[in-house]
Amino acid sequence: MNRKQFINRGCWISACLLFCACSKVEKVSLCDRDICMYPDYPETVIPLNICPLNFRIDTEGEAFWIRFVAGTDSFEIKSSQKVSIPLKQWRNLLRNHPGERLVVKFFVKTGSTCLQYRNKQFFISDEPIDSYLVYRLIEPGYELWSKMGIYQRCLEDFEEKPVLLNTQTERNCMNCHSFRKNRPENMLFHLRTTYGGTMLVKDGKVKKVDTKAPGEISAGVYPRWHPGGRYVAFSVNATHQSFHTAHPNVLEVYDKKSDLMLFDTETGKVITDTIIHRDDRFETFPEWSPDGRYLYFCSAIAREMPQKFDSLRYDLLRVAFDPETCRFGTQTDTLLSSERLGKSAAFPRISPDGKHLAVCLTAYGTFPIWHHDNDIYLLNLETCELSPAQAINSDQSDSYHSWSSNGRWLVFSSRRIGGLYTRPFIAYFDRNGNFHKPFLLPQKDPEQYDFLLKSYNVPELIIAQIKISPRGFEKAAKGSD
Repeated sequence: MNRKQFINRGCWISACLLFCACSKVEKVSLCDRDICMYPDYPETVIPLNICPLNFRIDTEGEAFWIRFVAGTDSFEIKSSQKVSIPLKQWRNLLRNHPGERLVVKFFVKTGSTCLQYRNKQFFISDEPIDSYLVYRLIEPGYELWSKMGIYQRCLEDFEEKPVLLNTQTERNCMNCHSFRKNRPENMLFHLRTTYGGTMLVKDGKVKKVDTKAPGEISAGVYPRWHPGGRYVAFSVNATHQSFHTAHPNVLEVYDKKSDLMLFDTETGKVITDTIIHRDDRFETFPEWSPDGRYLYFCSAIAREMPQKFDSLRYDLLRVAFDPETCRFGTQTDTLLSSERLGKSAAFPRISPDGKHLAVCLTAYGTFPIWHHDNDIYLLNLETCELSPAQAINSDQSDSYHSWSSNGRWLVFSSRRIGGLYTRPFIAYFDRNGNFHKPFLLPQKDPEQYDFLLKSYNVPELIIAQIKISPRGFEKAAKGSD
């Protein structure tokens, strides 16, 4: 027997002795079956700074004993079927063993027998995830809503705080939160109807601005900050929706018209250019290259809507930009052709190193969140190779996604659990350009998703907490001191 086998056997014997002493069972038997648990966390890569992955055991038993092992360190807990992992012990185990495997051992007591089920394991990445996730919680409705809010959640524990609740602003709509380079000091989001406007945070100070320019379709939508911090690219959209009576997709959200514009956060002026603002095309979903020298966006040939909804497909285009003069190039490059692919592109997001672009592709249209066939694809910007991100896609819509500041993690929205509510999933992206099995955002109560009748909308990773209080945003929205 080698040293590793000796240590593993010693750990197993120790766990059995501890379980037996606590539960007074007569014997321990090996069980060649997997424990049933929810969420399905095992075999994933997890950040060394992630909060405990609390879970529910769905295997029948009178008592449960779980042992967490990394290297020669371990800790044990006795639990009910809802397993709550101690934060301090979990945190120490992960942070002391980056780059190693975390093995979870299960012992289940039934009567006088203790069964040890198959071990489950994780890989602890030495690359941390950004500490906070910002999202909107909203009922998955169509026209009406009651309560909604934008929240920030610490990923290193379970603390969730509101950024702003619409109960503070007469139950209006709020959406499209966006950050410059994953930092909370420069951010924005929109308020609709009552107290309408864009809440702009620049260098930690908040004010409300109007991004609706004379003659434009609408105020700014789908914002993306230029890396330099002065400009924000927006689309302006005439958005509508319709319902199908006989179609796999119940709801259709579409634009009758859309263009792109820039908003200058220093002067408050709106800037347009014919290269991104054409009458014969629908432009939407802007995205900047990390060096700020290119603007990527989705663009489709203008069609009569909604009559031709299922023939509307968006290309992925790119145009040069000079941030010193605020001028665009004179021609666009087509990176993804909808005619060639037979698919429509949405939500392009470039990794911080500028090497990869994650994009949604669906059969048609501009709003893939309600399309069952929608998947996330990865475009290698160095080789122009396009491939589906098979490790993270499902048979339901996998849509809105954003990168961590170090480019090693992708958070995205998915309807894979039940098909109705979007839930946030996190996937590791390795240095070879491969995604790994995603895991569901952990909750203190592993059954929270079973009872929460709201969707997680627009998940965005940021490196630190937003310092402006809900009351601070409320005062700026209402124009009060």
